[in-house]
Amino acid sequence: MLLARILYHGKRRIIGIVKNEKTPAEDGFAMPAEWGEHSACWMAWPCRAEVWGGARGLAEARLGYAATARAVGEFESVRMLANSEDAAAARAALNGNAEIVPMPIDDSWLRDNGATFVRGAGGEIAGINWRFNAWGEKYRLFENDDAAAAGMLRFLRMRRFDAPLVMEGGSFHTDGEGTALTTEQCLLHPNRNPSLSRAEIESQLRAHLGCEKTIWLAGDERDEETDGHIDNLACFCAPGEVLAMESGGDSVLEENIRRLRDATDAKGRKLQLRLLPKPSVRENGCDLLASYINFYPANGGIVMPSFGVAEDEKARAIIAESFPGRRVAQVDARAIVRGGGGIHCITQQQPAGEAAPPKEKETLQ
Repeated sequence: MLLARILYHGKRRIIGIVKNEKTPAEDGFAMPAEWGEHSACWMAWPCRAEVWGGARGLAEARLGYAATARAVGEFESVRMLANSEDAAAARAALNGNAEIVPMPIDDSWLRDNGATFVRGAGGEIAGINWRFNAWGEKYRLFENDDAAAAGMLRFLRMRRFDAPLVMEGGSFHTDGEGTALTTEQCLLHPNRNPSLSRAEIESQLRAHLGCEKTIWLAGDERDEETDGHIDNLACFCAPGEVLAMESGGDSVLEENIRRLRDATDAKGRKLQLRLLPKPSVRENGCDLLASYINFYPANGGIVMPSFGVAEDEKARAIIAESFPGRRVAQVDARAIVRGGGGIHCITQQQPAGEAAPPKEKETLQ
């Protein structure tokens, strides 16, 4: 299959045509639902002080990441990428709650730049290596983060599919049965893949995630950091069932809800919709972009945010009802949200299964 690969060198876009042997879908791979069984959860240790407003914010973020790793570690294994100079401090802070994997990184939002894992017809697991450009080059020096997915897959001795487009893991969500959720604000933004149409992006989601249908939401115009990632707005909690954030009077968020109510999935099912409260979280006179949608489904549990506000308990009850039989753990996520993301943004699930062996060329790159 011939694919247009979009590369970046500084501000210059370079478009080249490369021949991939097969896409994941052509080789029988698809992304399973996040709530399935996991082998591990991957994270990355905070290192970029500018994201957190300086050294004090970075220290607070590290406490938030450590608390998240401890909570996830109650359910499944955690692997934490860390720069070699930070590895000892990360190991001490995590106190045995995560395996430290030394690797060069620029930032700590591994959902977005880490490998996206897919499962083959025989249950074997492989990984997708998307292109990453720091959310439309909002931050300079992102080459290490662009290389992190390939590094993870070399560490795992796992097959790698190199995707030809810029994509972040927080910009899409799947039900494991052929349906994807995403937003126009992000995937159609000119700072990602300006030469690709909506239909072409849908084709790429089909080729790499196995999604036969894409449901497009509008986004969230308040979100200037990620340009409207879906993992702050809506997610599947079961096939045909979606959790979404209340609008709180916001017209764009109301449009997201309208589209979900009108939508059917790849199986033709009308979506069942549950709304989570939109938390009001203010610090120093500013609203934080907080969302209860931004949670992590671990083995037998849900690790979700709390924000020290009245809506915390209501959101917990809705999540517990949506995932019956799972234990819900809440982590104060304010230190994480200050950096522009949430618990889902800093975690990446590795589905259970044996690693599909890498191609010979992948062990060298």
